[in-house]
Amino acid sequence: MKKIRVVIAKPGLDGHDRGAKVIARALRDAGMEVIYTGLRQTPEQIVNTALQEDADVIGLSILSGAHNHVCPRLSDLMKQNHLDDVLVVVGGIIPDVDIRRLKQLGVSEVFQPGTPMQRIIEYIVKHVRS
Repeated sequence: MKKIRVVIAKPGLDGHDRGAKVIARALRDAGMEVIYTGLRQTPEQIVNTALQEDADVIGLSILSGAHNHVCPRLSDLMKQNHLDDVLVVVGGIIPDVDIRRLKQLGVSEVFQPGTPMQRIIEYIVKHVRS
């Protein structure tokens, strides 16, 4: 069975990546291949990495409040590059009032602080198109 390939990215100027690294390790420990892009990634860099790595999932970690800027651009770039089959999940400080808009843009799920790791793992396994 093919391993799920996940690109974990920290878009924007947010300099705190502990949560992203914890998630990356948990997904790896659950048997997924994880590509962590590091800090300060642009939507263009994230989409290029997803293309190069043949990603099944893009996971964005956003603590800076930049989700309303990053996600629309990421969505546009994914459409331009025919990445409609790549699952997009967002974790971090996302106000409840913004979640509906993010899902309309194509974000599959938003995981706020305190979400159990197992729930994130199970969500990805269940929703990746094989």
